[in-house]
Amino acid sequence: MQDGQQYTRNKGGRPKKAVTKTCVLSLKCSAEERQMITEKSAMLGVSVSEFLRKLAADYTIIVQDKGLLREVLQFSATLNHLAANLNQIAKKRNSRQDLSLLELDLLRLQAVQLKGIAREIKSKLS
Repeated sequence: MQDGQQYTRNKGGRPKKAVTKTCVLSLKCSAEERQMITEKSAMLGVSVSEFLRKLAADYTIIVQDKGLLREVLQFSATLNHLAANLNQIAKKRNSRQDLSLLELDLLRLQAVQLKGIAREIKSKLS
């Protein structure tokens, strides 16, 4: 050895990897899903772990906006309520009964609500 140099002894064996895989991930699936994953990884000639890692890295999932879904459910609930009330009014009218002033006011109010919902739906879709 010369000045300032240190000698490191090569112990042999496989060289150390830059990134080691030490984390374990387990998942539950059906027997059919397991068979499908195993067959697809075998077709590609890779291990199941490598297949799933590559799939996770390359695959993109499109997620729906949950806010819009919540609004749609609220609109649907309101429309169902209005439809039930209108059905009761139609039943009464079909049996030749007159509507009371309260029922007429309720009918007018629901017509306004229905028009408002229709406007909101149009604005969300445009």
